Amino acid sequence: MAWSLFQGRSLLRSRPDSRLDTERELRAALDNRLLLLLFGARRCPRCREFEPRLRRFWSRLTDPVGQEQLGLVYLGQDRCEQEHLRYLRDMPRTWLALPYGDRLGRELQDRFGVSELPSVVVLAPSGAVLVPNAVREIRDLGISCFQNWREAAELLDRNFQEREDFQSFPRRSLTEPLRRLKYRLREDEEEEEEEEEQKE
Repeated sequence: MAWSLFQGRSLLRSRPDSRLDTERELRAALDNRLLLLLFGARRCPRCREFEPRLRRFWSRLTDPVGQEQLGLVYLGQDRCEQEHLRYLRDMPRTWLALPYGDRLGRELQDRFGVSELPSVVVLAPSGAVLVPNAVREIRDLGISCFQNWREAAELLDRNFQEREDFQSFPRRSLTEPLRRLKYRLREDEEEEEEEEEQKE
């Protein structure tokens, strides 16, 4: 699960004295959502240029419906704690941030191959990487990219479920799993086919 990246850590809200530090709070804020990991720095000119666009993108998507489907964690690459705290004060109140100096930020930067700032890594609720850097998508497509991400996440989840379903059926051919995916056959339909084959 994507939220489990931050298990055992504290995340900050826009007010530095407001923290999420229990598993229950983290789950409530991040579980079962598309998660955006924003790698940026206040000193970075490209980050300052991109941020207003990201804020508009966020505000258009976080109506009461979208807010339940999307989460954002800022992983600051700031040089000093004062820069980081200034960013926290200015960020939207629904964003979360890793505290300054937490080594997890660097670990996640390495894990997801972040090589430039700003970078927005999009994770499915399962933790799978949907987009390694969505900055260009957000700039070019605006909020329509959210629908693409949601569909990709649903497809990933559905494929995992279908793969589990295949294990309970004896296979008749090597292509049967593909056929099931393509035509979404149900057990009842298969039984009818088998009965017809036996009659012939």
